[in-house]
Amino acid sequence: MVAQIASMQDYDRYRDLSWEGSFEDYLQIVRQRPQVTRNAFQRVYDMIISYGSDEYIDTKKKLVSYKFFRDELDSGQDAVYGLDIPLMRLVNVLKAAAEGYGPERRVILLHGPVGSSKSTIARLLKKGLEAYSMTSEGALYTFEWVNLAGTGLASGGADVFPSPMHEEPLRLIPIEWRASAIERLGLSNDKFHVRVEGELDPASRYVFTGLMNRYGGDWGQVVSRHVRVKRLVLSEKDRIGIGTFQPKDEKNQDSTELTGDINYRKIAEYGADSDPRAFNFDGEFNIANRGIVEFVEVLKLDVAFLYDLLGASQEHKIKPKKFAQTDVDEVIIGHTNEAEYKRLLNNEFMEALRDRTIKIDIPYITRLSDEIRIYEKDFNDRRVRGKHIAPHTLEVAAMWAALTRLEEPKKHSLQLLQKMKLYDGKVLPGYTQDTVKELRKESKREGMEGISPRYVQDKISNALVSDAGEGTINPFMVLNELEKGLRHHSLITSEEQRKRYRELIGVVTREYEEIVKNEVQRAISADEDAISKLAANYIDSIKAYTLKEKVRNRYTGQDEEPDERMMRAIEEKIDVPENRKEDFRREIMNFIGAKAVEGKKFDWQTNERLRRALELKLFEDQKDSIKLTSLVSAVVDRETQEKIDIIKSRLIRYFGYNEVSATDVLNYVASIFARGDARS
Repeated sequence: MVAQIASMQDYDRYRDLSWEGSFEDYLQIVRQRPQVTRNAFQRVYDMIISYGSDEYIDTKKKLVSYKFFRDELDSGQDAVYGLDIPLMRLVNVLKAAAEGYGPERRVILLHGPVGSSKSTIARLLKKGLEAYSMTSEGALYTFEWVNLAGTGLASGGADVFPSPMHEEPLRLIPIEWRASAIERLGLSNDKFHVRVEGELDPASRYVFTGLMNRYGGDWGQVVSRHVRVKRLVLSEKDRIGIGTFQPKDEKNQDSTELTGDINYRKIAEYGADSDPRAFNFDGEFNIANRGIVEFVEVLKLDVAFLYDLLGASQEHKIKPKKFAQTDVDEVIIGHTNEAEYKRLLNNEFMEALRDRTIKIDIPYITRLSDEIRIYEKDFNDRRVRGKHIAPHTLEVAAMWAALTRLEEPKKHSLQLLQKMKLYDGKVLPGYTQDTVKELRKESKREGMEGISPRYVQDKISNALVSDAGEGTINPFMVLNELEKGLRHHSLITSEEQRKRYRELIGVVTREYEEIVKNEVQRAISADEDAISKLAANYIDSIKAYTLKEKVRNRYTGQDEEPDERMMRAIEEKIDVPENRKEDFRREIMNFIGAKAVEGKKFDWQTNERLRRALELKLFEDQKDSIKLTSLVSAVVDRETQEKIDIIKSRLIRYFGYNEVSATDVLNYVASIFARGDARS
């Protein structure tokens, strides 16, 4: 069994990641692939770009969707949806920083309401950088001092002393002639210019100085005899190149957590606390060198920490206790919520931090389809076993969440629900892409308030573990949980806000009624032969009407006038007025003509408006014979029951219901019809 497990190991990959060689070997690697010397910002930007991107047009604006944020690396576990614009801003900042245009000297601050994916974005960057460092494209290297036994330079007389901050090996070239050496050796190429800045950390500098003295200043002897270069794999768990700092309560905060601290046990060995060998370079800034450091709730930092943070961002230097300023190379990314950021704006002591911060707003999602994807990621057939999630259950939850985040339209003719549909790319009569653009422009804080996805996820979970529903959860169970939870929601600050959220549950309920009525109507009218015949008759009639011809009766063989009564009965189902009927009929004929030009046969199902009109007409013709309203009574005759069973099977086959949820929906729609709410 051990042999079977061992056979799964990739030895070639292990050898690549464990590569070691001389400084000379490393120079050869740099000559072939100078990108290995990239700084942290360059590496993070290249990592994101390496996954590729998609371009698309939204409200006449070209947007880019970066595939990296879909988290394909981890099967979409941390995928970020609906935030392409904020992520474009983030990537642009990283690009400018990679080019050295200034943002590399700033703290990147992700700002937004709770639960808006700020932590997820930071986690993605850290996780992605770890994986990227294991690829050939993302390879980077560091060094260790070797053959130190007897020199008195290493701790406890050890033979090997690793670079404590995993530094770039080219920093071993003294800064006075580093640029000349890089140029003379031809380490740069047309695609990448090698530029290595900064000095060695205090511990490595101590060893380097000691060895230079030992060899009479012969640098070549030092690096050939005492330097071993090795592949560096970044890892948050191993505290290599990836750091995370989370503020504790103010009494326990200590800046040495960022810059390292004295190892008091070693002071007796070396005789002074200023000896770098008696210092642990293990603060978050130290261990994150060459990579990325995340500051959780960065604005909760004590003011004393700001000096270290500002120095690390602006100067790329930190000040460990008892030592000179030390160079660092890392991306600093923090995140904070709305309340903490407002406090920052009112704090004059934080002015220096504001000046050195690039703020990127991460709002809640306002696009319904993207919000649905969040819940589908967590609640799907693979993760939810033994429970059937009825169709539209996640959709109504997402719809309510999205509505809470939208601002009321300033145009009185537009309802909030319609605004949400427009944002989701739906086409509504009388509204264009320019309308959507205008709506977004007038709603500057949209998405910065409202209900977070976490609240909705919690309430869906409550519904899943409840005993109701006979193994099925439906939209009403989730909506009830969402409404009940509003009583004790800690982030709702006013009764007026609570009342608005409750009213929106009513809006969503009414919209759900329309959705299920539509589905039952489609299930009733899903007799393909009948609807195809109706479609053929309608097409024949409008062809004859527009060409001013007669229609050949398929049964009698006689030429007859187009069936105006039948055409109007279909068109009225989608509210085509009498004075616009000719426009609609020409529209259908043009659609048929366009398909013919493409060499395709016209199919009534490909035109959304025509399909809906035909389904509603057939539903009207058949609903009386099916007597769906009899479901609300205790007695259903055998013939009606057979027809109802057919509808139920269509709901299961075409719309994703199971036996329980299909029965529930039919009973619910039957009660609507019994109230006289059904469209006729």
